[in-house]
Amino acid sequence: MSARADIDVRPVTEAEYPEWLRAVHAGFLREPVVAEAELEARRSQFEPGRFIGAFDGDRCVATFRSFAQEVTAVGGGFVAADAISAVTVTATHRRRGLLTRMMRQDLADAKERGDVVATLIAAEYRIYGRYGFGPATSAAEWTIDVPRTGLDLRGPDLHGRIDLVGPDDVRKFGPELHDRMRRATAGAVSRGDWLWQTKTGAVRVDPKWTEPFFAVYRAADGTVEGLLAYEVDDKWGDAKQPLNTASVRSMITTAPAAERALWHYLCSIDWVNQVRSGVRAPDDLLPQLLPDPRAARITTQADWLWVRILDVVRALEARTYEGEGTLVLEVVDGAGLTGGRYRLEASPDGASCTATTASPDLTLDVRELAALWLGDESVARLVALGRVREERMGAGRGADALLRTSRRPWCPDMF
Repeated sequence: MSARADIDVRPVTEAEYPEWLRAVHAGFLREPVVAEAELEARRSQFEPGRFIGAFDGDRCVATFRSFAQEVTAVGGGFVAADAISAVTVTATHRRRGLLTRMMRQDLADAKERGDVVATLIAAEYRIYGRYGFGPATSAAEWTIDVPRTGLDLRGPDLHGRIDLVGPDDVRKFGPELHDRMRRATAGAVSRGDWLWQTKTGAVRVDPKWTEPFFAVYRAADGTVEGLLAYEVDDKWGDAKQPLNTASVRSMITTAPAAERALWHYLCSIDWVNQVRSGVRAPDDLLPQLLPDPRAARITTQADWLWVRILDVVRALEARTYEGEGTLVLEVVDGAGLTGGRYRLEASPDGASCTATTASPDLTLDVRELAALWLGDESVARLVALGRVREERMGAGRGADALLRTSRRPWCPDMF
């Protein structure tokens, strides 16, 4: 069905923001009303030009928001990103091209601003590939059967120290710790002050919000190397046997010792029989930190951060490469934002990417390049799937040697 001419897709004004937010609720199948407390808490997020709505008369029937973000490229460099969120189309107005109109407008603006990539977390897999996005990181969640771990439950063997702290403390040292973590984690994204406010309860947009426990790990010299936020349910079995589950909301660490200590701490809490890890890297150390790794079973494994390349040259030059080589890529971009033929010359000392007329080694859509950019996907695998075409025999294996990374990328955040 084609889009109706009387549906106006435009930037939202501040006066229209409450109606836009109501449409967000409706699109995510929440109660389609907005409490005054939530509206006031969210007003500071409003940025003219970055909130788009589709209006059928005075009623908002589709929503789209973007905001400035930094993504960590392979090697620790930060690139400017157009982070996309709050994407909805009301059920009464689907199949009318509204998302396409909003996406086209936002990506054009992002390209003009000079953003290198666009990012999002996809609620549904099949939507965003047609706009040039590809899944660039994945995530896993483990459930730990505490009695099976084989840990000494008298407490973790620490060289540092773990303390419970309050939300004020988290707001003081959390941002600096997070910045150290994301510099070392390809695929991680920046956090603004508003997110820290909501994660610690200073700003509450969810009426059901409850304050978690906050635990901090300090190394022997006092350096903060880990921060854990978790909650515990209140479940009891027959004969008053505790059957509690500790669920991780967030864990940030900058050293393996901190990661080990915080997992062991969680598994040593009295009355806790099960631990849910929350979203973690797909190659997380967690299972191997336990005497019996089988005590941690994967309960969720899925794509996570999706990326849309807006500038091939800057994206490929922003990351580092463990090997050395030259690769000519024919990048197909149906939207016309960054397609073309490029020569990548890379080594551990740096990389250059330039337009070229040389014969390509590989031909691929911009969405496949996005899946490869952070080093998680395999070129050879995409060739086998028919999603990348080898123009030169063996080019896929050579590209993997150049592009893949020793640790998998990971985005710890939802946005």
